[in-house]
Amino acid sequence: MKKLRVLILLILSFYSLNIYSQNIIEGQISYSNDLGENTPLIGVSIYWKDTSIGTLSDIDGKFKISKTNLTNELIFKFLGFNDKLINVENHNFLNIIMTENENTLDEVIVNKKKKTLQKSYFKTQNITNVSSDELLKAACCNISESFETNPSIDVNYSNAITGVKQVKMLGLESPYLLITEENIPMIRGASQVYGLSFIPGTWVESMQITKGSGSVVNGFESISGQINVELKKPYSDTPFFINVYSNTMGRNEINLHANKIINDKLSTGFYLHGNKNSNINDKNNDGFLDNPKSEAFNFFNRWQYINPQKGTVSFFGIRYMKDEKIIGENITKFDLNDKVREPWIGEINTNRFDSNFKFGYVNPSIPYQSLGFQMAYSNHDQDSFFGIRKYDINQRSFYSSIIYNSIIGNTLNKIKLGLNYSYDDFDETVDTQSSLIEKFSDVFYNRIDKSIGGFFEYSYDSMDAVSLIAGIRYDVHNNLGNFFTPRIHFRYQPFEKSVFRLSLGTGRKSSNIFSENQNVFATGREIKILNNSGKFYGLEPEKAFNYGISFRQGFFINNREADITFDYYVTDFDNQVVVDWETQGEFSFYNLDGKSFAKSLQVDFEYDINDNILLKSTYKNFNVKKQYKSGFYQNPLTPKNRFFTNIEASTNESKNGSKWKFDLTYNWIGKQRLPSHSELDDFNGNSPSYSLINSQITKVYSDKFEIYVGGENIGGYSQSNPILGNPFGTDFDTSLIYAPIHKALFYVGLRFNN
Repeated sequence: MKKLRVLILLILSFYSLNIYSQNIIEGQISYSNDLGENTPLIGVSIYWKDTSIGTLSDIDGKFKISKTNLTNELIFKFLGFNDKLINVENHNFLNIIMTENENTLDEVIVNKKKKTLQKSYFKTQNITNVSSDELLKAACCNISESFETNPSIDVNYSNAITGVKQVKMLGLESPYLLITEENIPMIRGASQVYGLSFIPGTWVESMQITKGSGSVVNGFESISGQINVELKKPYSDTPFFINVYSNTMGRNEINLHANKIINDKLSTGFYLHGNKNSNINDKNNDGFLDNPKSEAFNFFNRWQYINPQKGTVSFFGIRYMKDEKIIGENITKFDLNDKVREPWIGEINTNRFDSNFKFGYVNPSIPYQSLGFQMAYSNHDQDSFFGIRKYDINQRSFYSSIIYNSIIGNTLNKIKLGLNYSYDDFDETVDTQSSLIEKFSDVFYNRIDKSIGGFFEYSYDSMDAVSLIAGIRYDVHNNLGNFFTPRIHFRYQPFEKSVFRLSLGTGRKSSNIFSENQNVFATGREIKILNNSGKFYGLEPEKAFNYGISFRQGFFINNREADITFDYYVTDFDNQVVVDWETQGEFSFYNLDGKSFAKSLQVDFEYDINDNILLKSTYKNFNVKKQYKSGFYQNPLTPKNRFFTNIEASTNESKNGSKWKFDLTYNWIGKQRLPSHSELDDFNGNSPSYSLINSQITKVYSDKFEIYVGGENIGGYSQSNPILGNPFGTDFDTSLIYAPIHKALFYVGLRFNN
């Protein structure tokens, strides 16, 4: 009832804030690019003539500034463009088109640096835009390693032998996130564990991280949020790019981009990625490789067609990826003549093919009307064994969607409606044996998921004090049934630098219990499924309700911009597949019988110390609990408290484009509850807290060439006993990982583009 009163109060405020807008000038700033399209300009200086009262345009080129009695003349200034002086006496909204200055000025101009993580006061949803420059601040060889400098995403190893990192948001694991590639569902099912590591970081143009239930346009699966990855476009990407990377653990990588503009409408790009690690590392002397021996190849060819006169744009792409990993004991130190037992080794071999097509049409005479169509096919094949356990999975997927955008009455009232169709065919072979003594027990699973859904979304898209997005979708699913998914997002901006956001929505997902929890195969635990009436391995599907509120306040410290953000989100599960590690030697799956929730509090502080130094600091508190068979506990391996600080610095750029860039990230990870294991009794149920430091220094020689060096876990903290028990006993466990498994790692690399 309390939540309903809050929502009613916010909606009623929509009708009572018109007086505020009369004292505000709002607008949109853009410029005409080479294709004749209006492109938003970020960071334009807007200020009243002969005053120090001003603001900057945001990531969408939007701005808002309070009126003053001192003058009616507003100045717009941006490096490389002609200044504009506008008399705004009779205007409350301005649409500003900036024109490029063709003259080269022989003078030094100090301009505000574009932030690599950007949040808008005007967007209705709680979205952080991550630019490609942010990905360069760490040795981001793939997407799973690109979140180390991002305070919204938590990253940690999923086990002690595969070297794969998993991400969490709002205290929940990645399966509860909708991870899309240009709004096409991508990391799901068979690719859930390793999929992020299959997308090279250099291929990424930007990412959008959305907290909360997301939009109904993208489906029903988003529960805690969405990560959308935008890939580079052949027309706008550099003609040639190379990135080379090497680290002290023996990992070597290379990325090559080659783009060709064939004519004014057609362009194509070829993207290659390769990595190899043939080193044998066992720095902690536990007999197991600290990281797998691996080799991977990734190829992507993309075509782009643009016809601005007819209002059409289309993309077609094909991609092939092959990844091989060798894991387990260091056989060079293993006495093969010892007949007591065989070495514990494993392999994970993955082949994946993707193809996609996208088409968009914008009515040239009615630009607020548009139609979009996209479809994608993928075949993901993984053959693997972990010691004596076998796990194979093949997933063939098809996805298509069509979406229509228009308005109701005026451009403030926008609508989206459309259809999604998805098809997934899963084939799995699972070996549930837990020791050498037991017989082989391969179990075969086959499942086909088919769904078609329609959606409608209304948005009141105003830069005034209030904006709203309300959507609903209805899906028909062969295994989940027929159901509605409602979602709502609300923004209230009482002052120029103050904004409240509210989101409410439901989400559902079908659990792929083995592909999402592959760390179980690197243990000696017996696998148990305690339900048998559902359509997903005998289990019922998951359903949750997510709601949250966010408040952001901007201010000045010593005339420098700063802001603080408070995010509080709650996910309540009506049904959940409980992954139970609580009994040593067992790994159980069953449906929730009781309560389960994830409560996340995040406080962000950001401060521009000067033109060249940016400070970001974050505190996070997670209260994530669920009902297990043995009791109501905090989620294991989930720290209740985390602290994050990042300092980004650079020198002034010289005339030839050279400069230095520095980045330092500090993470403090609090205690984590540990499941019961005889070799962890000394911890009394909780891991120790610890600190991590990562840093990178980049020397930019010009806009074409740069060299970078850096280190991860510079302090050298590592988990002392990541491998537990006898490799072929029921007490064997590599999944209880609360800290890094290797000490300090250092790397070097270079980037060149032409």
